[in-house]
Amino acid sequence: MGLMDFEKELKVERTNIPGLIVFDLPVHGDNRGWFKENWQRAKQTNLGLPDFGPVQNNISYNAKKGVTRGIHAEPWDKYISIASGSVFGAWVDLRPGDSFGQVYTTILDPSKAIYVPRGVGNSFQALEDDTVYTYLVNAHWSLEQKKTYTFVNLADPDLHIQWPIPLEDSERSEADLHHPMLKDAKPMAPRRTMVTGCNGQLGRAIRSYVDAHGLEGFEFNDIDTFDFSDPAQYDRFDWSLYGTVINAGAYTAVDKAETAEGRALAWKANAQGPALLARVCAEHNITLVHVSSDYVFDGSRELHDEAEAFAPLGVYGQSKAAGDIAVTNCPRHYILRSSWVIGEGHNFVKTMMMLSNRVADPGDTLDGVTVVDDQYGRLTFTKDMADAIFHLLDSKAGYGTYNLTGSGSVESWADIAKAVFDQTNGNGDRVRPIPTEEYFANAKDPVSPRPTHSALNLGKIEGTGYHAPDWEESLKAYIAKELAE
Repeated sequence: MGLMDFEKELKVERTNIPGLIVFDLPVHGDNRGWFKENWQRAKQTNLGLPDFGPVQNNISYNAKKGVTRGIHAEPWDKYISIASGSVFGAWVDLRPGDSFGQVYTTILDPSKAIYVPRGVGNSFQALEDDTVYTYLVNAHWSLEQKKTYTFVNLADPDLHIQWPIPLEDSERSEADLHHPMLKDAKPMAPRRTMVTGCNGQLGRAIRSYVDAHGLEGFEFNDIDTFDFSDPAQYDRFDWSLYGTVINAGAYTAVDKAETAEGRALAWKANAQGPALLARVCAEHNITLVHVSSDYVFDGSRELHDEAEAFAPLGVYGQSKAAGDIAVTNCPRHYILRSSWVIGEGHNFVKTMMMLSNRVADPGDTLDGVTVVDDQYGRLTFTKDMADAIFHLLDSKAGYGTYNLTGSGSVESWADIAKAVFDQTNGNGDRVRPIPTEEYFANAKDPVSPRPTHSALNLGKIEGTGYHAPDWEESLKAYIAKELAE
């Protein structure tokens, strides 16, 4: 191959297989030989190469023309190039989905490279003696990883691969001769998803979503099975097997966080734990989903957007803000900021329903209920939070922070309590509005300061195509379900 064949600009070519990207590489040479930038992170990521974080470089030397290897799909991403000689390459999509079975072929020489995403089967045939085939991978080999390999036969007629050297004249391994045909091939399973805090309100909603949609590869942990705030527990997992971590765990006892014991627990769960998760997710190219709170703000603005500077008033908010900062150090992260969360388990709506029943009971001495009327926001239902999390993951929305609450009007806690009382027993007039300062005037235990305004701007997440349900409609459905049970 002449020198001028190598003199070209760096450019990228998309293929018919999603995520399979071919690069033309500039190669410069003279009578002494040639030089090229084989992999250049900054330039190539600007052209669309995922920042896939390689951890290992492998080289395959092929002594004779006609050596043929594959078709193997391994559980990691590859960046493949040629150091010497040339090869005919064939790639088959073995990931579950609409593109399963798609085939792409091309010839690779030192001026061409290809990025192969996890689950795409890889094969090549040496077209010259002394061919050197080199590739970067972003996970270390392990026995657990090997169990997830999948294969398809080089000679499968349904693939319609036109091998330059007939396979019967090629050099193949015994194992490659016996790989299954495409119709019998096992699709590559996706990387696992870990859910922490699985027994909390959000964790239960995520499990319900997974069950309802028949999703596979999920692993649910609570503090008893994985305390993500304990550094010593991280070595128990082979993190290269995971693609996503959804952190639904947190310390949410807002007032108890103001005590000496609670302060330590809040910082451990809300700051140290997310920092440890962020570090391991960054190291292993894992997407980290984390849930934040309106308490990271001081509530002085009537509507908070994602760019507002943190100004937490109490320990809980301070610990949550610290956790958010830590999570942003993970390149692949989604932070969902919520307020006034309602789901399964103890929450404000269930408490108000119970009090409405007491007020409605002629034999009960409770005459009315005082509820603060100078804090304003919107409810966030955990079902909607779970829907939003999977919307961001499935749509591959841009990484970053997204506000997520119910949509609709901004109301006070007292207004919401009246709505709950009315829908439960028609006795909303028994809710007595009261200022926050007066409500806590006789409190014996420490009380955390609350933001006055907790409403969040939903424009950013709506820009991804997600529409948050009106919280008042969600409240009606929630109460109706509780009353029916």
